[in-house]
Amino acid sequence: MLSAGGFAPLAAQEIPNDFTAIVREKIPAVVAITTKQIIQDQATPGDFFSPFGSPGLGPAQPQVREALGSGFVISSDGYIVTNSHVVAEASEIHVVFSDKETLPAQLVGRDPATDLAVLKIEPRPNTTTTAWGDSDAVQPGAWTIAIGSPFGLGGTVTVGVLSARSRDINAGPYDDFLQTDASINRGNSGGPLFNARGEVIGVNTAIVSPTGGSIGIGFAVPSRTARNVVDQLIRTGRIERGFIGVRLQEITPLIAEALGIPGKGALVASVEPGSPAEQAGIQAGDVITRFNGKDIQSVHDLTLAAASQKPGTKTTLTRNRGGSQQEIALTIGQRNDEEQQTSAVPKSETADARLGLSLSPIPDEARQQLGLQPDTTGVFVQEVAPNSLAAENGFQPGDVIVSANNRDVTQPSDIEEEWARSRQQNKPILFRVSRQGQSLFVAVATAKS
Repeated sequence: MLSAGGFAPLAAQEIPNDFTAIVREKIPAVVAITTKQIIQDQATPGDFFSPFGSPGLGPAQPQVREALGSGFVISSDGYIVTNSHVVAEASEIHVVFSDKETLPAQLVGRDPATDLAVLKIEPRPNTTTTAWGDSDAVQPGAWTIAIGSPFGLGGTVTVGVLSARSRDINAGPYDDFLQTDASINRGNSGGPLFNARGEVIGVNTAIVSPTGGSIGIGFAVPSRTARNVVDQLIRTGRIERGFIGVRLQEITPLIAEALGIPGKGALVASVEPGSPAEQAGIQAGDVITRFNGKDIQSVHDLTLAAASQKPGTKTTLTRNRGGSQQEIALTIGQRNDEEQQTSAVPKSETADARLGLSLSPIPDEARQQLGLQPDTTGVFVQEVAPNSLAAENGFQPGDVIVSANNRDVTQPSDIEEEWARSRQQNKPILFRVSRQGQSLFVAVATAKS
């Protein structure tokens, strides 16, 4: 289905004196993306009470949120890649081509964990497409070319070099970014990062900036990851990731000394009951040093390696237990929350979806990590949708909601009920939240439909 039948060949080619030929060829495949999100009856400033205690100034009015990003066409039948955060919660999506033609787009699916999304438009005649390149073959110092719509300036071209590989910027559990010094700004999100042959080696996603503008530190999802995610979203609209069922922690020098092992690998803090890891005999205190034939240096290495495996795959890992190395067989499982996280269209309009929270009961293995007492009850926040009411009011993944409207909650349906009650009464909902062992209250203005 994709125009690229595989990664492009790595035959050596002369570096051009400039990149005009590549830009001329590829810029018609790069689009600007505009989105709208309608917030029905969103409370206006002063409704209920402002932070300074001012009374409401009038009835709530619908609000329109607009966002701008970039994307690129990957097939002649109209599939376009962009960032998940560009199209999250969008009620309308349009793409604007370099010839100024604007077309409506439908969301095929998105994956918040890697911040990738796929859109679909009606095919255009003689559509220019991009081809995937091999991000693993690009080394620091190689040329990189970014094309996108920073600040709405469509068709902007910037050039730099690959600054580093495999960057973990704490954006998510599967961070493995390419770093580039090609200028990337707001609006570049979702646009392509090309190599000197005009192949897409990354999807521009994030920047480091104290000012909001480019300081030469930009990050792109590598094509190795992006192509796999995009293919799955096109085929099924959802993502399958490998799952072995362990909670891990890094090996500090003191832990390594206490265990009498080198300071490399991933330490198993706990094992989920019934998981592939438990079935394979993994126990808390084991150190995993190899997985699927590759050395494991850190928790991040194992997280990426396990997630990259297809559920049902048989693999091997090496564990160190009490100073003794042992290779054991393991069958990869499927993460149970992936369908919920990547579904393009919710199966039903639930209260937590409008609020912007993905909720679950508190995982037993996470209680110690979250600093919770054994008898603490509540509901665990798995994910917070970008630009949602929850995000605007400071909710974070890993929060535990202890009560809603002074009612103790133990399951997501409890929060749905209180959210619906507050909306019916047209008043804010009050949450008590446990965060890293500390308690705080968060009030959220409801939005009646």
